[in-house]
Amino acid sequence: MLVRVRSPGVQAALDLLRVVGRGLRHLAVGLLALLILFEEWGWEPLRRALIWLGRIPIMRRIEAAVARLSPPAALVVLLLPTLGLVPVKLLALWLIAQGAALAGLMVIVVAKVIGTAVLAWLFALTQPALMRMPWFAAGYRRWYGWKEALFARVRASWAWRTGRAVKLRVRRWVRWQGT
Repeated sequence: MLVRVRSPGVQAALDLLRVVGRGLRHLAVGLLALLILFEEWGWEPLRRALIWLGRIPIMRRIEAAVARLSPPAALVVLLLPTLGLVPVKLLALWLIAQGAALAGLMVIVVAKVIGTAVLAWLFALTQPALMRMPWFAAGYRRWYGWKEALFARVRASWAWRTGRAVKLRVRRWVRWQGT
């Protein structure tokens, strides 16, 4: 039997790497969680805001055509807006590099809001076709479970509960002021 003996210095370096790696992983998960929360909080309201587009006759035809797509075509249609935002993001980076940081940031924010709205709208139209692809359906179920677990943790947090309580008190106060 081969036994590896590490010097205390090597062991300390390995321990430090593990701690740093764990911290970076937690940071990455936290940043991803913030991104997901932003997407989710904006997803439904933005999707509902785009429903008015469905009243326009040409948009009804586009929606009907997208809803009839095959699963692979639906996936392509869903991914197109993401690819379409790459030049906009490059423009934002160029603006920032030119010293127009506020303008670049505004381009990113506007692109994110519009992109989220379009993606939510397209996903609602393509989801039935996409769910017919086993790999997509399995990935979506896994994603949805992870997202719901994340939301459960956020909703159980002190900050969330406090924010909800403050929001409720403000609403009650506003109603009381209006009477």
